[in-house]
Amino acid sequence: MGTATINRAEAFAYRIPTDGPEADGTLRWDSTTIVIARVYGGSERGLGYTYGQAEAAGLIRTKLAEVVNGCDVMAVAGSHQAMVRAVRNIGRPGLVSMAISAVDIALWDLKARCLGLSLATLLGEIRPAIPVYGSGGFTSYSVERLQNQLSGWVNDGIGRVKMKVGSQPEADLARIRAARQAIGPDAELFVDANGAYDRKQALCKAKDFADFGVQWFEEPVSSDDLAGLRLLRDRAPPGMEVTAGEYGPDLVYFRRMLEAGAVDVLQPDATRCGGITGFMRAGILCQAFELPLSAHTAPSIHAHPCCALPKARHVEYFHDHVRIESMLFDGAQVAVRGCVRPDPSRPGLGLELREKDAARYAV
Repeated sequence: MGTATINRAEAFAYRIPTDGPEADGTLRWDSTTIVIARVYGGSERGLGYTYGQAEAAGLIRTKLAEVVNGCDVMAVAGSHQAMVRAVRNIGRPGLVSMAISAVDIALWDLKARCLGLSLATLLGEIRPAIPVYGSGGFTSYSVERLQNQLSGWVNDGIGRVKMKVGSQPEADLARIRAARQAIGPDAELFVDANGAYDRKQALCKAKDFADFGVQWFEEPVSSDDLAGLRLLRDRAPPGMEVTAGEYGPDLVYFRRMLEAGAVDVLQPDATRCGGITGFMRAGILCQAFELPLSAHTAPSIHAHPCCALPKARHVEYFHDHVRIESMLFDGAQVAVRGCVRPDPSRPGLGLELREKDAARYAV
């Protein structure tokens, strides 16, 4: 194909109510906002998205669209760098990084569509599918709903599940006991505290949780407390991994976390860390440090880069995002026998927005 340039970029926000009250160790919520970016070039258009505040769409429209306009469709790295330079005086982490991420994902989707390739193929697929773990188990759930959700995933062939802890520490052990009873002795059980505990509390919890075969302790303390994460990693019971990284906006954040020896598994999120470009760089960093990577949420995006990264272990099959992606997109990833599998016959991410379905949720 000849040289094609980006001629337009746009963004939209949609707020989808949850299917029940949700909470984790530090927050409560009743809706999730998805910000969708589109970029146009050649005869194709690319789609990307992030989960965050609707204001990210405004930043894309007022700042990032003009930055990527005129850029080469094939030169995604150049467009990414241009966006990072352009936000210097705004500030990179958080909302700004999410906006960059949505556009970057759309740029990769556009490039793959122009080439007629799935994104996994374009990135250099080394495996056809990647395992998932079921994720939800919110602290707002009744014990019955917790058990039904986790056992439902196990019965569907997903051999590992994650639940939230920390909002009521005194209730955690009983909920974990109930979860283990529901999923049986063989399924892997993960917990996520979202930074709710202090260091000594987390150490005590780790010991108690290990009695029920908990193998994964996510953010036992704040992800900003690298020394605390390292302490937990060093003292956790054998077989229990300490994980974090979902809030990382860039490669420097991940390098500091890995240099501190803070985690057994890094959890980058392409919708927050600079899109596919940032996620692939995080994957290379994991390879250099000989540590595994697990993608945080957004399975319809992460299926593709995780099939191209040697250190990728699995993708979080997060209840809210699985639900939203299936509601809004044709081609959304659905786990089959515990894995998600990019469709090589569908160019790019393989997603098409069902605009009429989305319109009712527009912000």
